Amino acid sequence: MTSIVHQSNHTAVSCLLFAAAMWGIIWYPMRLLEAAGLPVVWTTLLIYSVAALISFPTVLRQSVVWRELPVDLLWLALAAGLTNLAFLVALIEGQVMRVMLLFYLAPLWSVLLGRWWLGEQLSGAAMLMLCVAMLGTLIMLWQPKVGWPWPTDLADWLALFAGFMFAVNNVLSRKLAAVAMPVKTVIVYFGVVLVAAITLFSGISTIPSASAVVWSVAAVIGGLAIVAMTITVLFGLARLPVYQAAVIMLFELVVAALSAAWLSDEVMRLAEWAGGMLIVVAAYGVARLEKQPSA
Repeated sequence: MTSIVHQSNHTAVSCLLFAAAMWGIIWYPMRLLEAAGLPVVWTTLLIYSVAALISFPTVLRQSVVWRELPVDLLWLALAAGLTNLAFLVALIEGQVMRVMLLFYLAPLWSVLLGRWWLGEQLSGAAMLMLCVAMLGTLIMLWQPKVGWPWPTDLADWLALFAGFMFAVNNVLSRKLAAVAMPVKTVIVYFGVVLVAAITLFSGISTIPSASAVVWSVAAVIGGLAIVAMTITVLFGLARLPVYQAAVIMLFELVVAALSAAWLSDEVMRLAEWAGGMLIVVAAYGVARLEKQPSA
């Protein structure tokens, strides 16, 4: 029995490492597709449409009574759509590591939203982690020539917004714990498709003139990468403690840093690294707190 549990944990860790690595490198193929004539919003629409269509038969096998599903699933779809689109656009528009680190404020937003929305207790340790994260954010955003530390461009705003909406996504997922995971996953996919479609057509965007090969590559990313990343994350999170999974998922930052250094000419300032590390420490600290049973 012990060996079976150990093997299960090993598989769960491997799944989370795989998913973290994929999210850490996803910016690169997205930028290649953008350079090849397929804008990031169109890419997002295509890859999540393919992922949704591939995953939908799984929901049909759940014998779901659609009229009995909670209305909050619609809010989950919207939150997930805004999260993914804002995050992917930020990765195209800004510095990879800066976007990643600002996005990693999400666990702190989750603590605040959980306190406000679900009535969860906010301990002194959680408040300390929030202060550490805010200090890290101020250091990262500080520009001597600008003055008050504030997001300086669209990518900064989108990264912060994506992190906040990811926290909303997490709180809603917790609130919808009774809903089967395959149902929530497909709802999330279709939410991204909906938000991307509204974004495109509200701006009267024309269909890109990218080649069939470029469209096909984007479809493959949706059918293989996005689905694989989702399955492996869900598998790992279901089998490991929250604090342990949070530490493993920090591998995403390692992959992002290495890939950005190798595949781009982006350079992070020392202050950005220092602030980013405080954000990571705070995110890890919050995850560790979730290990403690609530009183």
